[in-house]
Amino acid sequence: MKVFTSIEECQNIQNPVLTLGMFDGVHKGHQKIIQQLNAIADEVEGESVLLSFQPHPRLVLQPDFDLQLITTEREKEEILERYQLQNFIRHPFTKAFSQLSSRDFVLTYLIGKLNIHTLVIGYDHHFGKNREGNFEQLSQLSREFGFNLIRIDEICENETPISSTKIRHAIKTGDIAYARHALGHSFTLSGEVMHGDKLGRTLGFPTANLRLEPHKIVPKIGVYAVNVFHNQRQYLGLLSIGYRETVTDSRELRLEVHVLNFAGDLYGETLTVEILSYLREEKKFGSLDELVNAMNQDREFTLKNFS
Repeated sequence: MKVFTSIEECQNIQNPVLTLGMFDGVHKGHQKIIQQLNAIADEVEGESVLLSFQPHPRLVLQPDFDLQLITTEREKEEILERYQLQNFIRHPFTKAFSQLSSRDFVLTYLIGKLNIHTLVIGYDHHFGKNREGNFEQLSQLSREFGFNLIRIDEICENETPISSTKIRHAIKTGDIAYARHALGHSFTLSGEVMHGDKLGRTLGFPTANLRLEPHKIVPKIGVYAVNVFHNQRQYLGLLSIGYRETVTDSRELRLEVHVLNFAGDLYGETLTVEILSYLREEKKFGSLDELVNAMNQDREFTLKNFS
């Protein structure tokens, strides 16, 4: 997959079959669009293209908005490549760019610079200044300027449309099974291991404290069974998300990973954590012994059910 940081960087893309959007999570609906892009590209001897934007438009237009993303840009790239997208464009999003009318955007960028062959959009896609661009306007432009236009119907599970919004809600409420099902792949967290207070070592549960990238969604507070990936190796682990109420009065949210059957120094390393299941809520225990007992039960349950 070729990655571009602006439309101007793109050179000689053959018969571009393009869609546009943020594709947060690259869920099953997004995957259907990519499959359609690739199928059409094969038919017309063209190339599949996703046009996205960086930074996220909401950070520019609503700087106080609490943006929470299912996938970081690096994670999104990895998933898009897995589904065999050929070209990924992250065009700079600015306030000036946001003032382009939908018609000017199509004429200047999609036709003038990319010379698209086919545009594939989701069932409810809107774009351009004040989100004025819609399927009806695109239909008129496609007839006027001679590009093909295809709209993909919404993807449903149990008659409920799949959306990034619903998946974020599932992650925030601990419904990891639904999130994984709607995504079509596991939900992961990646972060650098930071120094902590090393209390876990004294309890027999050394933990790696993760620092996530900005705007990455944090799942519901509690304890999770996870897979941990480090240096191309996979380990079972326990992820604790919370305020460690048993051992501290701090209100700093921590993400701590206990990697099972691992010995070594992880400081400064990057771990990827694949969440398997929500185990239990965070609880303030009456003593450290009660905390250790609960952690041992978490470990035994994880080894028994996820090894």
